[in-house]
Amino acid sequence: MGDTLNFNAACPIPIGQYPRIQLAHGGGGKLMHNLVEGMFLKAFGNETLDARHDSAVLNMPPGRLAFTTDSYVVRPLIFPGGDIGSMSVFGTVNDLAMSGAKPLYLSAAFILEEGLSMETLWQIVCSMRAAADRCGVQIVTGDTKVVDKGKGDGLFINTAGIGVMEHALLIGPASVRAGDAILISGDLGRHGMAVMSVRQGLGFEATLQSDCAPVAAPVLELLAAGIEIHCLRDLTRGGLASALNEIAQTARLRMLIEEKLIPVREDVHAACEMLGLDPLLVACEGRFVAFVPPKDAGRALAILNGRQTDTAAVCIGEVGSQTPPMVVLRTVMGPSRILDMASGEQLPRIC
Repeated sequence: MGDTLNFNAACPIPIGQYPRIQLAHGGGGKLMHNLVEGMFLKAFGNETLDARHDSAVLNMPPGRLAFTTDSYVVRPLIFPGGDIGSMSVFGTVNDLAMSGAKPLYLSAAFILEEGLSMETLWQIVCSMRAAADRCGVQIVTGDTKVVDKGKGDGLFINTAGIGVMEHALLIGPASVRAGDAILISGDLGRHGMAVMSVRQGLGFEATLQSDCAPVAAPVLELLAAGIEIHCLRDLTRGGLASALNEIAQTARLRMLIEEKLIPVREDVHAACEMLGLDPLLVACEGRFVAFVPPKDAGRALAILNGRQTDTAAVCIGEVGSQTPPMVVLRTVMGPSRILDMASGEQLPRIC
């Protein structure tokens, strides 16, 4: 990227005159025009977006399409290991990847609160552009709205994504089968604890870093290697426990997992204990669970672990044939218990 997208570069909006978002920046006049032209088009510019029309006209390859949308309301806007901008790109790309789709295009809609710093907005926009470049996707359309001070918590972002399916598999809960190996792509809970440690002012010897990252590349590599993926799910709100329970209920099968095999870092364990949280219920932003036949489990783990150095993908259990559908966790101490979804809101505003 050029100097215009460096976090240390000056914000392209004349902040001496307008250092913060005003209601007029969403009013359709000159200030809104300057914001769109000087910031969003400057950061995201491409041939499709530069057409500046009410909708993007896209050239799509043949095959099935995947389409998803998501909204991001994290607080604080910038946290160790990421920010709301990179998270909005990675999160939508990851949702496409969970269908086995190759991500191609994104939309981005910004709801800005009156008073938001232009410098903060520019940093987040630059982060989005860097994330999109990393994922190989283009931001091709968008929208901007401004709400009164006190009504928006700084910034909300909505993104939608389109990807193409280059395989014939039906990847989803309905394809899960008894005997499937349950794999997770890395350690759990870092995103939720990174955000909460900043928000709560918790001090640790080393700063917890979010796991915020794209996962499309490893998924596409699994598919290219001929791994028969039955189901994928990214471990966002509700963490591993919610993801497994949702899949178990849809597949009408029981999940059997081993607590001792689930990777959770010591600093994450410590943070969870301080806040009275279960790390299996804490959100990630760069992790997923995969269901594959036992014959493919070893190869799948080798592929995933060949791509990463900071964490390890592991097999944590298998799918049983019993009903009713539920998730059974064999604890470190030996006895088993039912691992259920959270009954209330554990971690507000983390994605």
